[in-house]
Amino acid sequence: MLYEEVKRLIEEALEENPSLFLIQFEIKEDNQILVVIDGDQGVSVNDCIAVSRKIEHNLDRDEQDFSLEVTSAGAASPLELPRQFKKNIGRKLSVKTQEQQFEAKLEEVTDEEVTLRWKAREPKPVGKGKVTVNKEAVLKYADIVEAKVMITF
Repeated sequence: MLYEEVKRLIEEALEENPSLFLIQFEIKEDNQILVVIDGDQGVSVNDCIAVSRKIEHNLDRDEQDFSLEVTSAGAASPLELPRQFKKNIGRKLSVKTQEQQFEAKLEEVTDEEVTLRWKAREPKPVGKGKVTVNKEAVLKYADIVEAKVMITF
């Protein structure tokens, strides 16, 4: 009952601001409601407040006691949805697959896969020493164990 009602209110709040989208929603023990959102242009405090108010002002505390936390996906949070990858095109990611882990620039994004490019130092084909090689990987979302934006200062 509470889950369906909160889910409907979140959907209404996100319809009011189409640049926002849902990353996580759960109701923990003791009716602790957790909502994590992200946005195509990021998430402001006012965005979190708007979603929080939409939920809180439409639930009756006399009927159900609850606590509510609406937060944004943090800068260090892994990318989970294609929409999150799309907003980070051109940025450097730390990517982990079952076979390897590497850092690469996110070049292209489709609904099924991402294209990553990076430079690597490899042994020369002939002789001693190393040479810089341009690498590219096209990965399906299912093959990505974890991807995070590399934050540079």
